[in-house]
Amino acid sequence: MSEKPSLPKGDRIAKVMARAGLCSRREAERWIADGRVKVDGNVLTTPAHTVTAKSKILVDGKPLPEAEVSRLWRYHKPTGQVTSHSDPEGRDTVFEKLPDELPRVISVGRLDYNSEGLLLLTNDGELARKLELPKTAWARRYRVRVHGHVNEAALEKLKDGVTVDGITYGAIVARLDRQQGDNAWLTVSIHEGKNREIRKIMEHLNLTVNRLIRISFGPFQLGNLAQGGVEEIKGRTLREQLGEVAPQAKKKPETNKKPPSSRRPKKQFKPRRKK
Repeated sequence: MSEKPSLPKGDRIAKVMARAGLCSRREAERWIADGRVKVDGNVLTTPAHTVTAKSKILVDGKPLPEAEVSRLWRYHKPTGQVTSHSDPEGRDTVFEKLPDELPRVISVGRLDYNSEGLLLLTNDGELARKLELPKTAWARRYRVRVHGHVNEAALEKLKDGVTVDGITYGAIVARLDRQQGDNAWLTVSIHEGKNREIRKIMEHLNLTVNRLIRISFGPFQLGNLAQGGVEEIKGRTLREQLGEVAPQAKKKPETNKKPPSSRRPKKQFKPRRKK
């Protein structure tokens, strides 16, 4: 009995679009639903479609760009910017404020309009997705200023998680740094990053957030990066910090030439002449 021919390996179309740095997976799925993506001449109606290296992919009538080497940047987001490529209300966006020399990038997660601090940017949508996954288990750490008097016992209970308005949040580590009159500074660490998570939990504790600064995301720190500044995380550091999630470096082409030997050639043995 003859074996069935093996199908060529491939990936879901949304993953391929994200890897090319064109958009995130979720955005890719929306674009497909809007009829903006063609594969081999056919308009896709579902993201449940596998493509291979031989597939001809068009987005808005243009060929899908080839995937580049994955890169990651730190950006110090100020308040008053939306973490989006466009805003229907006409507000400033993060991506409008980036230097012109940066390639097209997407954000790893988001920061609210009124939040500030560290925002990671990448040209690789698939890398962004991996860094956002809960299983990555990276802590996002914030400096938080609140209005109100802090109950430290209530902060301690957040380590067991909390449910607010029917939404369950995982363990939160919150520490009171100092109380100054009616305001206080806290350091808060979360792992999930749900929509407006810290603001909603503080409100649940009868505290109003009036400043929220992300100071780290996993191993990456805001440090002394100036507000509005952007700095690339170099490839070696990226690989060391990301481990298995790190993008693979391109292999250098092998050559057939052997490097010259540094060893001295052996002396040939010459027999003595008999006298």
